[in-house]
Amino acid sequence: MSGPRARPPRWGKDAEKYLLADEPPVIATRRHPAVLARPALRGVPVLVVGVFLLQLDPGNRVSTTLGLVVALGALGYLGLHVGEWWVRHFLVTRRRVLLTSGVIIRTVAVMPLRRITDLTWKETFWGQLLGYGTFRFESAGQQQGLDEITYVPHADTLYKTLSQLMFGTDFSTNRVGDDDDGTGSPDGPADRADAPAPPSPPLTSGRRHDTAPIPRTRPPG
Repeated sequence: MSGPRARPPRWGKDAEKYLLADEPPVIATRRHPAVLARPALRGVPVLVVGVFLLQLDPGNRVSTTLGLVVALGALGYLGLHVGEWWVRHFLVTRRRVLLTSGVIIRTVAVMPLRRITDLTWKETFWGQLLGYGTFRFESAGQQQGLDEITYVPHADTLYKTLSQLMFGTDFSTNRVGDDDDGTGSPDGPADRADAPAPPSPPLTSGRRHDTAPIPRTRPPG
């Protein structure tokens, strides 16, 4: 049975330089656009105030200058968050997990896939409505900024894909007989639960079994 069908990757070509030549991404995506909702709620009203001051009295140098500063500050704030959303990528290959971030200073956090010991997937109320969730990774070593990744789009599908990569092989259900001796156990077939039992000795009926008489020899005359 085939695994879950992943969504088409949504990522920029600039993220490709952080992958090896023989390391195609299984998951490659930006964060959900809902991450821009909070910056928009803060920056758009300030931008409106700046534009209002610019048009309030065009002949007044003080209000015009103040409006220009406020509008440029709001545009810079919004542009910084949009740029951060654009360059931040969540990448997963069959070897490792990567998270790129930073507009001016680029940062790449990397964690080997084999070091992840636990994966938690959480969806809030708005996440269920808009289609995003939060991944929380736990590993045996230092996590380096990959402990929690928020606003992951299509989190339900990506959760199944990640689970298949990390925990998809169940060694308890593998067919026995892959060892060198072909028995699945270093002690041979006798230790296998499904190995045939050794043949038991034949049962006796309790009757007497006569044997052939011992030949007699004549003494020398």
